[in-house]
Amino acid sequence: MTKYIRRASAFCLLLLVALLLNAARVQVFEAGSLDDNAANRRATIQRYGQPRGEILVRGRTVTGSKDTGQSLRYERTYKNGPLYSPVTGYASQTYGTTFVESAEDDVLSGTDPMLATIPFWNEISRSQEPGGRAETTLDPAAQQAAYTGLGGRKGAVAAVEPSSGKILALVSTPSYDPGDIAGTGRAATDAWSKLTADPDRPMLNRAIRQTYPPGSTFKVVTAAAALENEVVDGTGAKTDTPSPYTLPGTTTRLTNESSSDACENASLEYALRVSCNTVFADLGVRVGLSGMVRTAEKFGFNDSGLRIPMTAAKSNFDTDMNQSQLALSSIGQYDTAATPLQMAMVAAAVANGGTLMSPYLVERTSAADGSTVATTGSRTYKQAMSPYTATALQRMMVDVVERGTGTNARISGATVGGKTGTAQNGVNNEGVPYAWFLSYAQARTASSPQVAVAVVVEDAAANRADISGGGSAAPIARSVMRAVLDSSDR
Repeated sequence: MTKYIRRASAFCLLLLVALLLNAARVQVFEAGSLDDNAANRRATIQRYGQPRGEILVRGRTVTGSKDTGQSLRYERTYKNGPLYSPVTGYASQTYGTTFVESAEDDVLSGTDPMLATIPFWNEISRSQEPGGRAETTLDPAAQQAAYTGLGGRKGAVAAVEPSSGKILALVSTPSYDPGDIAGTGRAATDAWSKLTADPDRPMLNRAIRQTYPPGSTFKVVTAAAALENEVVDGTGAKTDTPSPYTLPGTTTRLTNESSSDACENASLEYALRVSCNTVFADLGVRVGLSGMVRTAEKFGFNDSGLRIPMTAAKSNFDTDMNQSQLALSSIGQYDTAATPLQMAMVAAAVANGGTLMSPYLVERTSAADGSTVATTGSRTYKQAMSPYTATALQRMMVDVVERGTGTNARISGATVGGKTGTAQNGVNNEGVPYAWFLSYAQARTASSPQVAVAVVVEDAAANRADISGGGSAAPIARSVMRAVLDSSDR
């Protein structure tokens, strides 16, 4: 009898060991796949079981949470949703997260290990902390000025503090309210369907995710390349450029919007003031492909890894072109394409004496109790040009605003530099051109420029003759710059 009891006991022990091994297999080796299984709602219910942390602009929240009483209890809400959606993005129980909501999701949702008071406690306990906060670099007055200035037209504005890289405004219109798609009900899915079917693409972040031909605003980059590579003898020297200019290897003649006689053999400073296509096309060819690529990339072109913290689209300057293509690229045409943020970076580099700072949008993340989780801080992106070249470009851009095509950007009591641009659009240039303006401003009492701005307007409803960087985009840039200067005075 004892023998049978021992055998039964051994068999039961074997079953117990097998049960423990299987439990360990499930809990240790298969835990990840089970957590990620779409049918497992435990993590989702836990995620939305507490209010989401806030996104702040100058210390004021632009987000919130509401108790729905459903299994996914807390739903994201937004204050001035259309104004801030290019920054916040959306946090949807159905469609996930984008932009700051995505980049700082671990902090905002309370799952970041840095939020725990005891290291690795959340991993051990499988719990989450109260949602933390993300403090942005935005200037609310500048953000509002950009949004109001665009007035619902298709376009975008990016504004940067040159000395630090802080993004002061990031606006894209037409916009949408991310709160409309935050939940799980029929209203959210209907809103999503309407937004994604809208031909105006209100969910597209035109400021960082859409590239445009920059047109004549790119001439600032070409001017920098010409000075850095010493293909001109100073800004006031004649350039020996014919007008019209025959593109190399072709019979195509490039002309100017302004008088051809005035642009013939024009100096660099005059050519920038009145935006001579012929001069800058010729200068780009004389600099050469390698020199133009090198200069463009110092400003941020061809960088697919720019994060602010969300990823910005790569701005393009081709690295393999013939000379006629290079000539067109040097005046912001052919395949040259840039985001508004990229062109704000160009203006910022000029304003900051040639040093381009990395743009960033989140200043600090913190726990619910206010303790700091992480800070961003300023860092140099690249030395785009020498201080001498930057000073020369500043002088020329101020001349554009004082006496050239950018007079609509003047601000009383401030030094303003700018460059207009009208970029061709559509097959055979039959579309309405895009209106560009890039600029920087410095109050007379300030020690350095306080803001750099890029504006693009792509309004298909406007008359073709009314579209120009100076007429459509410069007044928007002026209002944004003025808002920043006024904020600095307070």
